Amino acid sequence: MKPEQQDTAQQSGGYCQAAIMVSSPPLPMLRSPWSLRAVRAEGTDLDLVHGWMQQPHVEAFWHQAWSRDRWANEISEQLAGEHSLPVLVSYENSPLAYAELYRVQRDRIAEYYAYGPYDLGIHIAIGEQKRTGQGLGTQMLRVLAEGMLDADPGCRRVVAEPDVLNEVSIKAFHAAGFRPAGEVILPDKTAALVVHPRTEEDML
Repeated sequence: MKPEQQDTAQQSGGYCQAAIMVSSPPLPMLRSPWSLRAVRAEGTDLDLVHGWMQQPHVEAFWHQAWSRDRWANEISEQLAGEHSLPVLVSYENSPLAYAELYRVQRDRIAEYYAYGPYDLGIHIAIGEQKRTGQGLGTQMLRVLAEGMLDADPGCRRVVAEPDVLNEVSIKAFHAAGFRPAGEVILPDKTAALVVHPRTEEDML
């Protein structure tokens, strides 16, 4: 989709009112042995995401241990919209994590920093606790950020906002090249804003 240019950009309340209407988040291509695809709102994909969201280490920070039907509706709505893209990330052809890739300008985090119109963000959870603590999270975040930047040449930075209490996640983001950019107080959490810039000039 070709972005539709508007006349002016505005700064308001410490953040950028984007001057450009952009397309939905693109689907990145990841380098082997990593791969990624959009989640289906049915069948084994739905079973997998629903099951992962019931796991204590995921529910503690996502708070979305919803019914299977509610997750089917959630995934369907995301796939039909332009805000976020739900995906499964696999390592060596084995599903490892559920992620939501989103356009910052359409997300609540847009109220908290001077975002660029093409900025992208990540919500992510490794589904099985036994696969955490092996360094896979750090590798995945680095490959995913690079893939997102490659997928959208206009994107200057990839951001995330893990809960400040989720020290394991924050450590993995930092090890993957995301830079700390302060804390933001959201309705449901205090978040550590982290940024993976395309270049040093793109850092906040």
